[in-house]
Amino acid sequence: MRRLLAGQIDPAQLEQLSAMGIDPAQIAQAMQQMQTAFASGDGSISWDATKRQALHIANQSDRGVSSTQRADLDQAFALATLWLSEATTISDLVVPPRAITRGAWVEATLPVWQELAEPVATSIADALTATLAEQMPEDMQSMVAGAGRMLRSVGGSLFATQLGQVVGQLSLTVVSGGDVGLPLMPAGEAVILPQNFADFGQGLEIPEDQLALSVAARELAHARLFRHARWLHLDVIAQVTEFARGIHVDTAALEDLATGFDPSQPEELRRMLESGALLPERSEQQTAALTRLENVLALVEGWVDVVTADATSRLPSADRVAEVVRRRRAVGGPAEKALASLVGLELRPRRMREAAAMWRAVTDAVGIAARDALWDYPDLMPTSADIDDPSALIERLRARARGEQPAPDEMDEALAQLLSDAAGESTPDAPGGDTPREDPSDASGDQGEGPRPV
Repeated sequence: MRRLLAGQIDPAQLEQLSAMGIDPAQIAQAMQQMQTAFASGDGSISWDATKRQALHIANQSDRGVSSTQRADLDQAFALATLWLSEATTISDLVVPPRAITRGAWVEATLPVWQELAEPVATSIADALTATLAEQMPEDMQSMVAGAGRMLRSVGGSLFATQLGQVVGQLSLTVVSGGDVGLPLMPAGEAVILPQNFADFGQGLEIPEDQLALSVAARELAHARLFRHARWLHLDVIAQVTEFARGIHVDTAALEDLATGFDPSQPEELRRMLESGALLPERSEQQTAALTRLENVLALVEGWVDVVTADATSRLPSADRVAEVVRRRRAVGGPAEKALASLVGLELRPRRMREAAAMWRAVTDAVGIAARDALWDYPDLMPTSADIDDPSALIERLRARARGEQPAPDEMDEALAQLLSDAAGESTPDAPGGDTPREDPSDASGDQGEGPRPV
């Protein structure tokens, strides 16, 4: 630690990290950021490190957008917009869709990445501080208390640097703004990365124009949904925050790693880090938050699947493109695995196929308008039970279309019982079951009034 703070790290030692697949230049930059965090010690997290790290990775191989690529994608977006108008009642975008570079994707999505990561980084920093306080002897507790803000800065800076690597690696693979599944782009904006789109199409043996139309329709559907249901963004952030509250440091796993680590076998350490073996078991609270998040993302991606399939039904290769997208999403990329190893948060919904089947059944039963109306308010959203068996949801929608009151559920019955109990307490039963009336001798003097309203 003394050598680190003094800037006396041997460059030859940094070069040895290449055996683990780690860029020595990035490690040197991370050490510089740690030195800055130690020096400031104000407890803040430097998100500038995330941006620099991500742009460094994104811009290294960024080839820009040619006029031909831009024109081709503009044409695909225009035709996909017309087709989507037949497949969904959710309104069109106000901002025109566009083609962007990898670096521009990083710039556009970083605010949301920061919003998603801030509760996680704060929890990690708090966990580091609490763990150190538990390990320190009593006579050194005062020193730990004084160093709390510094430790928060260091822990947060380490996480910010790692997040920059994740976002930078994602910029090399994402095809569109909604490709990750999270609401990363500003609401109502749809984009495609031509360079990554070209890589995505290699070896698929699918005509490029059909592939562009399918990707454009999927991206537009995703952007329309998050623009229409603005509460979705807040719901995703809330679930991530709930998950982050349960993060703690597994000191026993760290001690075991330090005891058995062989410096001559760096690949062993790399495998343990990537597999998430150092992460503690999830708490019940974290598991519940992760389940809710996965259900929301599955509902979003399932709806996008159904709408895209209907919009692109004219394309001969539509089914093949849809299957490629599903397989790609199920496998995930290295950056997503890195984020899962970092905080144990899996971005890919595992129930996407079941959710898509539910949306298809709802569409066939009640039509497009009734299906899309479920996104109007959070209370109308299908539940996990509806994904498993959509029959009850379909019956509720059919009853609503007939103008019937839906059958009361557990929440309705509990609310009715609560109101009944409250009414019983404020208006006790009169003898003989008659409705009690005001006492004529009431101090108010209003003797001619009828029953007092409850």
